[in-house]
Amino acid sequence: MEEKFNMFMETVDEHFRSFVSEINEYLTGNGCKCDIKLQKSGYAVSYVFNSSKRTLATFVSRKTGMKLRIYPEHIQEYQSFLDTLPEKVKKEIKKASVCKRLINPSDCNPKCIMGYNFILDGGQYQKCRYMAFQPSLSEENNPYIKQFLEKELRACASYE
Repeated sequence: MEEKFNMFMETVDEHFRSFVSEINEYLTGNGCKCDIKLQKSGYAVSYVFNSSKRTLATFVSRKTGMKLRIYPEHIQEYQSFLDTLPEKVKKEIKKASVCKRLINPSDCNPKCIMGYNFILDGGQYQKCRYMAFQPSLSEENNPYIKQFLEKELRACASYE
């Protein structure tokens, strides 16, 4: 696994390697298992919370750069945090695809896990779990990404 992670790290922009390493150490040190798969677009590095077997976050490579897809199952417990995100991140969240299953369950694959219903800047949103929370790694976003993961991990741990 370490060899695969090192190969993945070679693909990460050198400006963000220490941040990616920090996130990896934080998540694996707090009960998450790291799962690495090679896909067409590059590596997908997922962190699965051991006790619930739910994916907490996945690093994904895009043409626009590295992103971290976050799966905030407990978003209702800290959704006011969303209002503190940088404007660029909020804009991406707002333009993400709507969750068809939340609006009409028969409109989407029945095996698809439903997305998220949350409030951001006073507006109600129903977004797809695979598109909603996918901030790009950047100097501005990284501290918020870490806080987001800390809040979700804390919420996950409180359900054990």
